[in-house]
Amino acid sequence: MVISFWVVVLAGIALCATAFSGPTSSAFKIPGTESQQAIDLLDAKFPGTGGATARMVIAAPDGHKVTDAGYQAAAEKALTEVAKAPEVVGVTTWDKATVSDNGRVAFSDIRYSVVADNVSDESKDAIQKIADELRAVGLQVDFSGGVFVTEGGAGSTEIYGIIIAFVVLAITFGGLVAAGMPMVIALIGVAIGLLGIQALSGIVSLSDTAPILALMLGLAVGIDYALFILTRHRQNLAEGMEINESIALSTATAGGAVTFAGLTVVIALSGLAVVGIPFLTVMGLAAAGTVAVVVVIALTLVPALLAVLGPRVNAGRIKPLTRRTARAAAANRQPFGHRWAGIVTAKPWLTVVACLVVAGVLAIPLTGMKLGLPDDSSQPTSTTERRAYDLLTNGFGTGFNGPLTLVISTPGSAGAKAAAASGAEGLRNADDVAAVGEPTANQAGDVAIIAVTPRSGPSSQETKDLVKTIRTAADRVEKERGGRAYVTGNTASNIDVSDKLSSSLPLFLVLIVGLALVLLTLVFRSLLVPVKAVLGFLLSIGASLGITVYVFQQGHLGGLFGVEAPGPIVSFLPVLLIGILFGLAMDYEMFLVSRIREHYVHHRDPSNAITEGMASTARVITAAALIMMAVFGSFIFGDDSVIKSIGLALAVGVAVDAFIVRMTLVPAILKLSGHVAWALPKSLDRILPDLDLEGSHLTAAHQPGASEPAGARTGAIVVDTGGAGEHADGPPAQPDAEWFNQQPEQTGPRRR
Repeated sequence: MVISFWVVVLAGIALCATAFSGPTSSAFKIPGTESQQAIDLLDAKFPGTGGATARMVIAAPDGHKVTDAGYQAAAEKALTEVAKAPEVVGVTTWDKATVSDNGRVAFSDIRYSVVADNVSDESKDAIQKIADELRAVGLQVDFSGGVFVTEGGAGSTEIYGIIIAFVVLAITFGGLVAAGMPMVIALIGVAIGLLGIQALSGIVSLSDTAPILALMLGLAVGIDYALFILTRHRQNLAEGMEINESIALSTATAGGAVTFAGLTVVIALSGLAVVGIPFLTVMGLAAAGTVAVVVVIALTLVPALLAVLGPRVNAGRIKPLTRRTARAAAANRQPFGHRWAGIVTAKPWLTVVACLVVAGVLAIPLTGMKLGLPDDSSQPTSTTERRAYDLLTNGFGTGFNGPLTLVISTPGSAGAKAAAASGAEGLRNADDVAAVGEPTANQAGDVAIIAVTPRSGPSSQETKDLVKTIRTAADRVEKERGGRAYVTGNTASNIDVSDKLSSSLPLFLVLIVGLALVLLTLVFRSLLVPVKAVLGFLLSIGASLGITVYVFQQGHLGGLFGVEAPGPIVSFLPVLLIGILFGLAMDYEMFLVSRIREHYVHHRDPSNAITEGMASTARVITAAALIMMAVFGSFIFGDDSVIKSIGLALAVGVAVDAFIVRMTLVPAILKLSGHVAWALPKSLDRILPDLDLEGSHLTAAHQPGASEPAGARTGAIVVDTGGAGEHADGPPAQPDAEWFNQQPEQTGPRRR
């Protein structure tokens, strides 16, 4: 019944996606910014000028000029036809088109009555047909401006991440059936999530990055969550538990950890709403929704499939791995986690210093991070946007790829054009200004526009400084003479979005850090553990952003990662990375430290607790981290520069957090702190609830001869990681109920 339910849900969501899907957008806009206010003003006062603008770039073959008789005649005819295309309200005719000094490149601007997202396919097809006619006579034609974009995205590179994830699972489980099950669960969850997003795209404006982010996260956490539950189930079967009882116990224990882990990711992604940026809010909610679906599927469909498979869950054994496991067991060889714990805790101060040095070195490039939105120079050379960018740069200069629009408003007066002419005269002598167009006023004369072309590229600091200079001068003129001047256009809009995101970053970071402290204090009933977890999380963020700056901004290793041109880090990446990595980091913290705490509560030996906890969790954390790194890393080799940078940042962040912070730094700090790590003031002890997050009392009830749940007398939270020590690492140490009954006074703080 459960399997049938999910099949019906998948079919229903697919039908909704087919019926209600809408387009996604590559635009990043924020209501209330100056650039958006100017667009709204033009829509109201100057119809036709607030719509999209595309730049049609025409280039002659080497050794020829666009002014050659045959080429010029074809271009004149083409621009005349473009003016007749649907939704086009203006075209720069050939006699007014801008031609480069060498005569090889020319461009004409096409103005639309609607914004770029609303330009119809009919209009685009009509102009593309005209462009094809020009290409037929030997001219090169490409477009910039955001109306004509080459469809790209993640491509099919994620398939490599899926293949690597399957290999990791096969090695971890030693069997093909067990390895394939998490893959199936993740793919079903991602399919439902993405189809749901597609269905909502008809009523909600979605950025084209949102579905790819949901795919990226859904695959990673979907595989990991099924991995945790399946690992616990196979451990129970290995200990002789009956199948149905094992399924129920695995879902009640490991499923609790999955619920908490998924909840932290969902809360962190939903927290993007506090930034107050619509496209980022929708992006976060879309990814959070997909993760929520994956969690529900892990808690329902995994048990159902386990019931259907029964003992066949261990089928498809990989013999070399099985023999290796048997040899390790026969030799009584300690698991890797046990040995690694001994290494990192032998000289804990040295381990702490080494981890801080490594993370610090990786984070060094972060000190020079510049935020912005990518321009067309970051696109692959196979796209029309990049080809147009290169033609304009070679023919006129980089500034012609990002023109600014100055909007002059004189409410109640027809003097806008005169004011604009005065402003234009001053701009012609300004630094970093390549060209200033003639003012154009609306019919009422109270709004005028001027085209301003910078000398510098759209994402350069010089262009950003020019926009600020113009706005500062406009504010001064407004106070002295009245009226109002705005700077808008794609370049100005990108600058406004980046500034808004930069100012929102500290607030979001404080929110996430506060949330982490509260959640971890509730779970671990400790003050030192949450503080240590948050500091480790900040190290992971710093190292991740440092490597991303090193590659995408500074241009190192660009050939390896397919970075077309260095540029600023996409402005919403830090906020997005903090939200996502917080949830994933808390996953690893939960599965590792909860198991260490369980052993500590049982035996009151801090050193032994670290060793036993690492021995039983190292394997599953390693597998989970490798899977996430493979999935995130596969997106680095797509075409979209934004997706590339997100994929690299997440892959590096997961690697640093799992291997440097959680499995190395955390055990060393716990070794140094000893009993203090688990101390909690009595005032907090009385008011904090006993969550028993993974059903430890239920676990203890299944131990032979247990008369009461282990830890019941202590009120302590004892969280099992879900049997992470599968096979080669050996079964985790189980609570000794008799030990509790004989020595209750040694079990730790009591709560009445």
